[in-house]
Amino acid sequence: MMKKFAIVALVGLLTPLAKGEPEFDTLFDGTSLEGWEQSGNWEIQTDGSLFRKEKGGSLVFAEYKVPDDFELRFEWRVGEGSNSGVYYRPTQYEYQILHNEGHSNGTNPRTTAASLYFCMAPSEDVTKPVGEWNTARIVAKGSFIQHWLNGEKVVAFDYDDSRWEENVKLLQARGGDLSARGAFLSLQDHGDPVWFRNIRLREIPAEEEIDESSLTPALVPESEREAERKKVEAIRKKREAEERKTK
Repeated sequence: MMKKFAIVALVGLLTPLAKGEPEFDTLFDGTSLEGWEQSGNWEIQTDGSLFRKEKGGSLVFAEYKVPDDFELRFEWRVGEGSNSGVYYRPTQYEYQILHNEGHSNGTNPRTTAASLYFCMAPSEDVTKPVGEWNTARIVAKGSFIQHWLNGEKVVAFDYDDSRWEENVKLLQARGGDLSARGAFLSLQDHGDPVWFRNIRLREIPAEEEIDESSLTPALVPESEREAERKKVEAIRKKREAEERKTK
């Protein structure tokens, strides 16, 4: 498939891994931004972490695209009231990064930390206090998606399952297409201080099975559902206005 993954596979044949330990490709090791593209607003700090220091746009790993089926592991922390995200498939696939207690997005479970933003809420809030490091995993194979936070699986669903039709429609209203594949990994610049470290990626082989049991997302209060409806309507009106301008 991709050169780096092919090399990893070959190394795996020559040096067998311990059973149950998959091989990851290190995208950021704390010393170099080789393979990444930015506008100079991200820097490596003395502790080996990536820091968004000023406005300028997202940090994108442009050496190759995220495989269709993959596992991504990373660590993140935020400042007071900070908002960011990790985009891993095209359109609106975003693992939300957030200080839940200090940001307006924290009132709706579907936009809190570890959610699939504006689609699927985590089953529980297991974030650490602001300023502390959180560990994260994203596992995606076919139409099944998992988000993990601090060792806990908090999002797990099959977007082709009719049980989650409401969630999928929310994402589609924002322009999301859950069937889309082939994005460059992107760390969002949302105007707030955010740190990342230990970013690792692997392709999940076709023969590898993942746990496809679903989790029940946190309940979204009716007040937040009403806010969602208003947001979707505003998006629809804006899109229609733009379409009229092009005619």
